[in-house]
Formats: sequence, C-alpha cells, structure tokens
Amino acid sequence: MSFRLVIADDHPLFRGALREAVSRQFPAVELFEAGGFEDLQALLEREGDVDLVLLDLTMPGVRGFSGLMYLRAQYPGVPVVVVSANEEAGVIRRCMEFGASGFIPKTSAVDTMREAIAAVLEGRTWTPPDVDLSSGADKETQALVARLATLTPQQVRVLMMLSEGLLNKQIAYELGVSEATVKAHVSAILQKLGVESRTQAVIAASKIEGGNWAQATG
Repeated sequence: MSFRLVIADDHPLFRGALREAVSRQFPAVELFEAGGFEDLQALLEREGDVDLVLLDLTMPGVRGFSGLMYLRAQYPGVPVVVVSANEEAGVIRRCMEFGASGFIPKTSAVDTMREAIAAVLEGRTWTPPDVDLSSGADKETQALVARLATLTPQQVRVLMMLSEGLLNKQIAYELGVSEATVKAHVSAILQKLGVESRTQAVIAASKIEGGNWAQATG
C-alpha cells in the first residue's frame, strides 16, 4: 500500500517513534515531517497531494483547535488525524466535530496507532474505543462550533492572531496583506460568530476549549 503521510509534531522523539510505527506496517509509505505549523503549511504547499496528516494539537504556531480548523478549511480533501496527549472525551469530540478523521492518544500502543491509521486510510474514522463520545456538548457550544467551522483558512489565521493580542497593523504585516483586508476579515469573523467586538470573538473561540483558546494541552 503506497501513500504519502505527514507527521506534524514538535517533539522529535515522538515523531521518530511514529515514523517507525508507520514505516514498519506500510513499507511503501512516503513520510514527511514538520516540527511547527509554519513548516507544515510550507510542506503541504510544496508537496501538494498527501494522503494523511497526523497532527499534534499544540505545536508551535497553533492555538487550541485552530490548526485542525485551518487544515480542514484549506485542504478539505486531506484527512487529518489528531495525535494528542490530551485524552479528555470533550477534546476528542470537539476534534471530530471540527472535521478530524480520527483521534489517537499519545499513550496508545504502537499496534493501536497502526490500526487507527489503517482505518482512516480506508476511509473510516477512528477514535479510542474506550472513550464515550455519546454525551454531546450543550446546544450553545454546538452552534458555536458550527459557526467556527464556516471560517475560511485566512479568517482562522486572523482569529488566531487576534487571540494573541495582535493589532490589525501587525496581522497585516504577518499575512502580507493590507490593513483594509484585515479589517474586512475581522468584520466577516464577527458576523459569522454573531458577536460585536474583537474581544467577544476571542472569548467565543476560547469557550470551545472549555477554558483558554491558547492553552489546549497537546
């Protein structure tokens, strides 16, 4: 079985363990690695079609679920499996709501990781069988998740930067666009989230973490 897979994690030792686990089961795999979100973006732009991304929730350059949201918006045809040290049912459920194809706890045995990857490559979804995901979030949170899922890739990036406290001028510099473009993005974000200010947008985004948008444990 030949396919192209990206391991996106900022821990070299874990990337190495994952690389070994994958390459032993799938000898024909073409593996790529990224240690930060900017590296991942550059890799995906450079390499084009990949079959699967294994994504750590908390690598440099991402906050909370923003990396997953961005990938699903920018590359809707590429399955993303979240690999995280945070095994809370709420976090797993939220990842799946944001379009992940699977969730692998970092404490999983190698055989379990292989099983999960194989399932997703076959077009199925995979979550830990011992975690109960049936008790859904409240309706308000579900509605907010649905709204966040409508943001474009660029709007996700702007929201990430708003959460870091950046001003329009700084965001424009980071994205290489005009301040007017940033203002348009911010207006669109406020409209999509149903809020009236930048602060409310950041608070709304932080709610889906059950706490802080900036500090989901990965």
